[in-house]
Amino acid sequence: MTKQEIISKLQDKLKFGVPFQAKVKFDFGDDGIVFIDTMQSPPAFSENDDEADVTLACKVETFEGFLNGTKDPNMAFMMGQLKVRGSMGLAMKMNALLED
Repeated sequence: MTKQEIISKLQDKLKFGVPFQAKVKFDFGDDGIVFIDTMQSPPAFSENDDEADVTLACKVETFEGFLNGTKDPNMAFMMGQLKVRGSMGLAMKMNALLED
């Protein structure tokens, strides 16, 4: 899955998901970063390594599993496949968004 495909899926999920006001960064290591600023309407997406309220770090393959429903973000976190930096409350909101 490319970053553009990830951004497209996240845009779709944000249209119908739980609204929140935050800056979220998805860190895919060597595969790059997806940054979402939901403080704007519509949310702004970029590949910049900007300051975020919460950062979720994992492999692209793991994140793809979250998006297609084959991997549980909670289990990935407990198994060390998903790292969270910043607000755990926002991470839980992202979890709800990803699982929808």
